[in-house]
Amino acid sequence: MDANVSKQTTLARMSSGQSGTVIQIAGGQNLTQRLQALGIRPGKRITKVSAMFGHGPVTVQVDNTQIALGFGMAGKILVELDKSNPR
Repeated sequence: MDANVSKQTTLARMSSGQSGTVIQIAGGQNLTQRLQALGIRPGKRITKVSAMFGHGPVTVQVDNTQIALGFGMAGKILVELDKSNPR
């Protein structure tokens, strides 16, 4: 794979410790507004802190705030991974 190609994935599929930039929220207006109120919007840098086994909540860090999101909600947040991510 070319090192210059950006890798995109959903927040739910990211590994703990990975970071990236939110590029799209694939949900309706209510979800988008809800996430924006939490500081999660396109252009924001986000880090996945942890996730529960299976389909439990996903903890992320945006700016200096940690937020727990439902697995389904995390699956609708498209992230462009940082090139320095190890995975």
